[in-house]
Amino acid sequence: MSHPDCRLNLRPLGTPRGVSSVVGPHGVGASPGDKKSKNKSIRGKKKSIFETYMSKEDISEGLKRGTLIQGVLRINPKKFHEAFIPSPDGDRDIFIDGVVARNRALNGDLVVVRLLPEEQWKVIKPESNDKETEGAYELDLPEELCGSHLPQQSVKGYNDSPDVIIEAQFDDSDSEDGHGNTQNVLVDGVKKLSVCVHDKGKEDSDTPVTKDESTSMSQDPRALPEKSLQRSAKVVYILEKKHSRAATGFLKLLADKNSELFRKYALFSPSDHRVPRIYVPLKDCPQDFVTRPKDYANTLFICRIVDWKEDSNFALGQLAKSLGQAGEIEPETEGILTEYGVDFSDFSSEVLDCLPQGLPWTIPPEEFSKRRDLRKDCIFTIDPSTARDLDDALSCKPLADGNFEVGVHIADVSYFVPEGSPLDKVAAERATSVYLVQKVVPMLPRLLCEELCSLHPMTDKLTFSVIWTLTPEGKILREWFGRTVIRSCTKLSYEHAQSMIESPTEKIPEKELPPISPEHTSEEVHRAVLNLHGIAKELRKQRFVDGALRLDQLKLAFTLDHETGLPQGCHIYEYRDSNKLVEEFMLLANMAVAHKTHRTFPERTLLRRHPPPQTKMLNDLVEFCEQMGLPMDFSSAGALNKSLTETFGDDKYSLARKEVLTNMCSRPMQMALYFCSGVLQDQTQFRHYALNVPLYTHFTSPIRRFADVLVHRLLAAALGYGELPDLEPEALQKQADHCNDRRMASKRVQELSTGLFFAILVKESGPLESEAMVLGVLNQAFDVLVLRYGVQKRVYCNALPLQSHHFQKVGKKPELTLVWEPEDTEQEPVQQVVTIFSLVEVVLQAETAALKYSALLKRPGTNGLLGLQNKEEPDAGGPEA
Repeated sequence: MSHPDCRLNLRPLGTPRGVSSVVGPHGVGASPGDKKSKNKSIRGKKKSIFETYMSKEDISEGLKRGTLIQGVLRINPKKFHEAFIPSPDGDRDIFIDGVVARNRALNGDLVVVRLLPEEQWKVIKPESNDKETEGAYELDLPEELCGSHLPQQSVKGYNDSPDVIIEAQFDDSDSEDGHGNTQNVLVDGVKKLSVCVHDKGKEDSDTPVTKDESTSMSQDPRALPEKSLQRSAKVVYILEKKHSRAATGFLKLLADKNSELFRKYALFSPSDHRVPRIYVPLKDCPQDFVTRPKDYANTLFICRIVDWKEDSNFALGQLAKSLGQAGEIEPETEGILTEYGVDFSDFSSEVLDCLPQGLPWTIPPEEFSKRRDLRKDCIFTIDPSTARDLDDALSCKPLADGNFEVGVHIADVSYFVPEGSPLDKVAAERATSVYLVQKVVPMLPRLLCEELCSLHPMTDKLTFSVIWTLTPEGKILREWFGRTVIRSCTKLSYEHAQSMIESPTEKIPEKELPPISPEHTSEEVHRAVLNLHGIAKELRKQRFVDGALRLDQLKLAFTLDHETGLPQGCHIYEYRDSNKLVEEFMLLANMAVAHKTHRTFPERTLLRRHPPPQTKMLNDLVEFCEQMGLPMDFSSAGALNKSLTETFGDDKYSLARKEVLTNMCSRPMQMALYFCSGVLQDQTQFRHYALNVPLYTHFTSPIRRFADVLVHRLLAAALGYGELPDLEPEALQKQADHCNDRRMASKRVQELSTGLFFAILVKESGPLESEAMVLGVLNQAFDVLVLRYGVQKRVYCNALPLQSHHFQKVGKKPELTLVWEPEDTEQEPVQQVVTIFSLVEVVLQAETAALKYSALLKRPGTNGLLGLQNKEEPDAGGPEA
């Protein structure tokens, strides 16, 4: 991960990547704010690189009049000079080209932009096959869409699946061929030279640098048809700095030893290319850093940006701390958490003082008079085997008339978290527990998460319950909400429940089950699980008949070495009937509570909406499916679900194609969002696209989501248990926005944690072989979905021992023909044609740099690994100097 400066002479120090070096012969001033700069312009002041931000008044006026547009900035992780904000009308994203146009905004910031004149818009050549015009999406599938979940932790069914981060189809490098580009583009009338700069770990190569084929401004864009233009803009204001302004990376000495800067500052080079490089005062650095910089080449540091002036290409920062060796789990994990602003500090004594002090704690006698006592009922939990924070329990009582009384019982967290208390404030700030591969960063102190609130078996617990009378087909006859006391009779894992479902008639041996309280028998629990499973199947069937959509994504689970904590192996997590059983009843409870709270407080309810897919990306996908001859119907969530379930057979090839298409379908999907019902005027926008229901919320996981705690308080007020929480609609919306932000960050962190462990697994246990399916073909590379591991990777032609390769379009379908070098001179070269949906064999192997791995194609007709003996290293995908 270390990126030594190997070609800093490519341009003056201080010129950020992708920015014109026309500022002046000496870069940008001798110091980030040094008044004695020798590099002033003739008029005696340093030349500004960035525009001054507009005033707040002008911004609000411009937004009102529609001359300015606001949106969340998304920087392409692999082409950091490209950024985008969503178009307010759901059409093609608005393009922001280069660091100057981005005007010091960072990824995730809420920015205001002004459109550039049309002659400066981005030209998209229709015949170009590099479809990165939408930029690299780090999309979040709402968990209601994907249903699988990280099995290592106490994560539950649908309702915790990490919203999947999906890399854009073509975003694995600075350009499609694995090399950086030099491109001349006119921006604001200045000729811009953006050079591949290798100190950021970009791909190195001796091949000639080529012009980017997807953006060319050599002809007047106004002469082109409308659809090949993408609106371009520049940032004029940052409304909200959502990015944490923290980054992990490496320290280097400045290149020019004779400059004034060299005596004051070191250069911090972030691992995330979307963050600028940062000047840090030498006094922050380790004492011997200047004399022994090489000792720190592989040390990971955290740096925080404190300022970024208009006349400096680099930001100013403070070194926060040294984390340890790059490539090791704990330093890398701490870096990920810090970059995404996750508070993993210990809870303060002020917060801990809010918890019950006399332990063991028992329920006060007066609580029993206020609650329905369900302690004699057969109630149990079903969770991952490693779970410690048990949010929810289920019960199912057969009634004499053939119907069932089914209960969902949720930990009554709001009882322990008084509104306005220091505990409430810290939970609201954290907003969610964050699940990593190896541990959890909890939203609430462990005493609450794992003891007081957790629904452990054979102990009295406070709960909030929804109880229905249901027919065997899942039709609701009656519904009751209220505070309850339960005593769970056993703690089932998903595996236990699954074995009960799979053995409906046989008694399961006691030794294969967890302890069950003496008041209930294993047969009673077994019967309840089977009845719940029967009803869940009907509920699920009906949901999909009613038009719900599910995009099951492959999810990785790791086995870790107990001693070292290193990953020993991994497998795709299987989502089975026991998971689906829990999911159906959690969905039912969430919908029931959404309707109940919204009926009572139409202006003050916290709901969760899921907007329909982005039009432009969906249209591209429709066009793609037509070209590939796939009979897909995208007219609604239900139609898409039907297409995905019915178009494909169940042989290996069909299942792989379904996996790839599911992956493609997930790209246009938008995030699901919490919102306050009183702030959104148009009730049609309340809908949940994936579930295809008018109202939805989160109620079932209050131990690990603050939104659910708020919903519990609203439900309590709706039932007359207490006052309506002291939140005006605007304040509730602000809290909803914060929950959305933290949820997004926690998903990113979860995904990065999985990526970290997978990269370490490849390094420790690789090379790993697997079948893969091609999901995109470019001129000199192609993208694959590696089926055994569910990861996407780009395979570069110039990393393979090929005699030649040739790209062409057959009709509209891209095709890459590879001609392999023969292994000995007697043989004829083997030809291999790669198209979308080709099934290929790939090898994942670690690269020289820490935590990087690449995918290589296996030579057709060989059993072993690739014939790479004639090359020391694959020369694309980035061996770093």
